[in-house]
Amino acid sequence: MADYRLAAEARTEFGKGSARRTRRAGRVPAVLYGHGQDVVHLSLPARELAAVLRNGGTNALITVVLDGTEHLALTKSVQRDPLTRQHEHVDLLAVRRGEKTTVEVPLVVVGEPGVDAITNHQLNTVAIEADATALPDTIEVDVTGRTAGQNITAADLVLPRGATLITDPEALVIGFLGAPTAEALEAELAEAEAEAGIEREESAPAAEGVGEGDVVPEPQDQGSGESIESTENS
Repeated sequence: MADYRLAAEARTEFGKGSARRTRRAGRVPAVLYGHGQDVVHLSLPARELAAVLRNGGTNALITVVLDGTEHLALTKSVQRDPLTRQHEHVDLLAVRRGEKTTVEVPLVVVGEPGVDAITNHQLNTVAIEADATALPDTIEVDVTGRTAGQNITAADLVLPRGATLITDPEALVIGFLGAPTAEALEAELAEAEAEAGIEREESAPAAEGVGEGDVVPEPQDQGSGESIESTENS
């Protein structure tokens, strides 16, 4: 797990107007709390913070440098503008090395299931408790060769050493269903059409003695034949 450093500045003004001025200056308003200490109001460089969250995820361990003092922290809450997607405010939780903390970790699917299996994703993250300085960025879920019924629960996940699963072990992470046959799909379609009152049109029967793909000769023009015969006899 990478350790990122951000240079913080103390904030002495508060309110919406102050927050807007902070963001216009290229910084993001933030608070640091934890371990019973008073809440510290500060700001972080917007570009560097965005890089940390992009590369390290929301569980990135950050060394916040404020007035020459270093504080280890995890991001607990990140507010973003719904339109511009710019970071508007960050809550930071102060942690210590060796301290256990509970976080939500994203799941990443690797491998390919069996050819006839259809995956049904139920969970995108799981909660674990682990050392604050050794939190995983992601947890892999290997679906290689899985077939119908070979479901994966939270208990099946491989966690980092020293981590404890907080999510219900029986919680379904990914289910695997069998791919429907062509006959099953046709029957399902027919049932849906019947419920909707749609009647299927029967195709017109082919002419007797004519198979599909046969070429049916057009009848000869009798008048044209008589003209040719009279010419040959003349």
